[in-house]
Amino acid sequence: MDGFLYETHMHTSEASACAVSTGAEMARAYKKAGYTGIIITDHFFYGNTAVDRSLPWRQWVERFCLGYEHAKAEGDRIGLQVFFGWESGYSGTEFLVYGPDRNWLLEHPEIRDATVEEQFKLVHEGGGIISQAHPYREASYIREIRTYPDFADAVEGVNASHSSREKKERHPEYNERALEYAGEHGLPLTAGSDQHSTHMLWGGMVFPRKLKDIHDFGQAVLSREAVRLLDGME
Repeated sequence: MDGFLYETHMHTSEASACAVSTGAEMARAYKKAGYTGIIITDHFFYGNTAVDRSLPWRQWVERFCLGYEHAKAEGDRIGLQVFFGWESGYSGTEFLVYGPDRNWLLEHPEIRDATVEEQFKLVHEGGGIISQAHPYREASYIREIRTYPDFADAVEGVNASHSSREKKERHPEYNERALEYAGEHGLPLTAGSDQHSTHMLWGGMVFPRKLKDIHDFGQAVLSREAVRLLDGME
């Protein structure tokens, strides 16, 4: 494949209750699959977190970041870029947050209870961007379809968990609606696998160059640098 392949949406068992593989296991699987880099986006405080919400904020953040830290250590060892992000949840409506790091979280406990609008403002102040995740997914945990074109910088137009050839049940229409929505509002796109195990779904974004860090990723998204968005059918 020409270009540099990045996973933008994935989970680890250290921090996401629905994930079955550790950060280190995920890093090794993605390296073997030929990815240049991955972004760990574990479920945040009000999402399907595996971290005890009764913990003091500092302890909660430290444990929340373990999946990323384990993946990063393994990535450094084997030659895989590993960036940090998270997936925030609002009663089933979810957002992928890219840019702020562990120290930023420790210094901004208000992000935990921020509204969608407040989250957008805080993340921007922290130099990050937000992509609304799978905006048209239908699932038991999603109470209603809600879109926020004014409070997201991008849209996850392609989520391979909806269309991958590895999935028994496919819903490519969720992606089709998301792509149409992004086009209507002139929003840039992200694409990821929403992967929870080392079984590859083959989603992600292909860039013409190797990215420097998570902030470079954010700029590349806003500049629409991706040359391909993978839906898991290849």
